[in-house]
Amino acid sequence: MNQLESIDHIPEEHMEQIQAIAKMCHEVNRAYCAALREEQPAWEDAPQWQVDSAIKGVAFHILNPDAPASASHDSWMAEKVVAGWKYGKVKDADKKEHPCMVPFHHLPVEQQAKDYIFSAIVKQAIHAR
Repeated sequence: MNQLESIDHIPEEHMEQIQAIAKMCHEVNRAYCAALREEQPAWEDAPQWQVDSAIKGVAFHILNPDAPASASHDSWMAEKVVAGWKYGKVKDADKKEHPCMVPFHHLPVEQQAKDYIFSAIVKQAIHAR
């Protein structure tokens, strides 16, 4: 699977569209998280690491259009490991701990759904062009 090392590798002419798709993914995920009683900041208030993660997720799906949701999670987790994140029972950005730092098949179904939703949004957005 193709993975993006950094958002610096995204050609400038594609960045605006990728950012728009990433924002859409983030806001849909935020609404889904609210239904799960999980808090997420609005795109405009999100920390840069979260924005960059969404942008990399979009780029991953553009580079790997047939990737399953599990591959999306694997890519996200690999990015987090490189950034120093590890498993923690509660998401804590300061400690770089996250409860989803487990293999996809160990995630609760509601957490797996986030990867399916993210992937579906990207696929629809790129086919709508």
